[in-house]
Amino acid sequence: MSGASSPQQTEADYAGDISAKESWGCLEQDPKAILIDVRTQAEWSFVGIPDLSSLSRDTILVEWQTFPPGPTPNPNFDANLAAALDKEGYQQGNPIFFLCRSGGRSRGAAIAATAAGYGPCFNVGDGFEGGLDAEQKRGRAEGWKAAGLPWIQS
Repeated sequence: MSGASSPQQTEADYAGDISAKESWGCLEQDPKAILIDVRTQAEWSFVGIPDLSSLSRDTILVEWQTFPPGPTPNPNFDANLAAALDKEGYQQGNPIFFLCRSGGRSRGAAIAATAAGYGPCFNVGDGFEGGLDAEQKRGRAEGWKAAGLPWIQS
């Protein structure tokens, strides 16, 4: 897989961006759709993760960058993704939704997964917490949390 996305890459390199709310609708409608959270272990532990238990499945957790995040992807991302998808029983053609804090890392992961032959791969463009609001806080203006979608925190 290629590393982080470059400015020359376009949406043609993956299926495109989708909102958190739209991704939830797809996950509800398609039991074969998969959600992969590519944030770090620290973010999963301290910020929370999407809760798909009402859909009788789990969010798959695969770090795109390890903590502390650096400028390059997790060198084991390819292998970790392949193992997670294999365990999940992924079949070509099943939609995969990649999620991070605000859409940057998940876009890179969607591009890399598409290049590896998975997909269609979508980027949840508004992420789990979205961008900063007027008070410079995340999770209130856009994203999974702001949309009122189910999530849990350990």
